[in-house]
Parts: sequence; structure tokens; C-alpha cells
Amino acid sequence: MTTSRLSAATSILSAVAAGMLLVGCSASAHVGTPPKMSSEKLATIVAEKLAATTGQPKPNITCPEDLAAEVDTTTRCKLTANDGSTLGVSVKVTSVEGDQINFDIEADKTASPAAN
Repeated sequence: MTTSRLSAATSILSAVAAGMLLVGCSASAHVGTPPKMSSEKLATIVAEKLAATTGQPKPNITCPEDLAAEVDTTTRCKLTANDGSTLGVSVKVTSVEGDQINFDIEADKTASPAAN
């Protein structure tokens, strides 16, 4: 039943893409020089926000780098579905207030199929 599994993963990614055009959120950051949020914490927050916005289970998100607490800083995270298909997610810092980093999350409109 590969078709059923593929359809389920595709519908999850479609729900994220449709429901996640742009979501703002904020989180506390590590205060250091310069202040930043770890890639692991960022991935967790992005996954929680995507799940809350779409009403879907928390997706598997990975972020390749820490998020610096500087306005207009961006990074790309990746949502990976159970079938291996992926959806890119952009994160952009909108403001920094003390140790609070505020950022927007924007999912790509289309997913990439799983590698064969």
C-alpha cells in the first residue's frame, strides 16, 4: 500500500504548505555574544507552531544552524514526512527584545518528493 502511505504524507505536507504561509512566533534565546537560539530549540518551536496552526501531528523538523538574534537574519529548516518527502521552511527574525527573539515562519508552497 505504497500509494496510501504516499497520499497520507502528501496530504500532511499539503496541509502544512496551505496552512503555513506565514506565522509569527517568539522564543527566548541564549544570552551570549551574540545572542542566539540553538538549532535544536528552533526546530522544536517550528514543529510546535506548524502542528498548532495546521491541526496535524508535530512534524519532523531539522534546522541546520543556530538562529542569531539579529533582525532580518534568516535560516532554512526542513520538514521531512514519513515517506521521505520534504518541505522547506524559512525562518526570519523580525525583532529582538532582550533575550526574546521574534520571528516569522513561512513554509514553501510545494513539497519535494522522496529520493528513490
